[in-house]
Amino acid sequence: MGTTGQVSVGDAHLEVEVSGTGEPVVLIPTALVADELRPLAGQPSVRERYRTVQYRRRGYAGSSPAVRPGSVVREAGDCRALLDALGEGPAHVVGVSYSGAVALQLAAEAPDYVHSLTLIEPPPVHVLSAPEFRAANARLIATYDRNGAEAALEEFLTLLDGPDWRQVMEGLLPGSVEQMERDAATFFGTDLPALLAWDFSAERAGRVECPVLYVGGSLSGRWFAEVRELMLAWLPRAEDVVIDGADHSVALTHPAALAAAVSDFLTRHPRG
Repeated sequence: MGTTGQVSVGDAHLEVEVSGTGEPVVLIPTALVADELRPLAGQPSVRERYRTVQYRRRGYAGSSPAVRPGSVVREAGDCRALLDALGEGPAHVVGVSYSGAVALQLAAEAPDYVHSLTLIEPPPVHVLSAPEFRAANARLIATYDRNGAEAALEEFLTLLDGPDWRQVMEGLLPGSVEQMERDAATFFGTDLPALLAWDFSAERAGRVECPVLYVGGSLSGRWFAEVRELMLAWLPRAEDVVIDGADHSVALTHPAALAAAVSDFLTRHPRG
């Protein structure tokens, strides 16, 4: 059984759930789908062997409201403060999509806190196709500014999953639709601008000292194929796993395969 509560990280409180025993694995929550890594945490190879720390970032669920402007650097600082408060560092750190950026930032600026780093398709903000990605996100932010969070959410998820996106998401993660509708303003008003402002480079990636696993899906498309190439160039000693038949929603659609890759990586890189 896990324990859930509020943990202070300076000027904010984060809703945190800690469960299991063993070496700590911190699952940094991504943008919009706050519990995207919950299926990973529930897989036996993770649940039965590790102490998992799941939390909600500012602006999600029971955590403190998000404060504009958003910042990937601030998010990494929140995770660092959380590890201090829980006494769980150095930890195995896992990030997916937006939170892959947070995890990478944390590993670069606070290497003593990160024993290993798992990156599941970080966002394509520094690749060759970044202008396309940035333009798509700028359009979503414009919709949010003009018509509000509900309209922006409908536009975004209809584009990704079609008009039946609610049924699709509920099938993958029950309760996710209500959560996304409740927290959409944080995603469009804080997270996306923070992501577009995130400044990272090969030089900063060179500060990452821990073992790294990169995980991607075989069907994730050109943007994330470029992300994979960039991450492996920036982190040349990283291990690389491609999950066949998965796209960018790999954490929701293929949690067992993802857990197998992650648990194998963690087993070979114990904290000791």
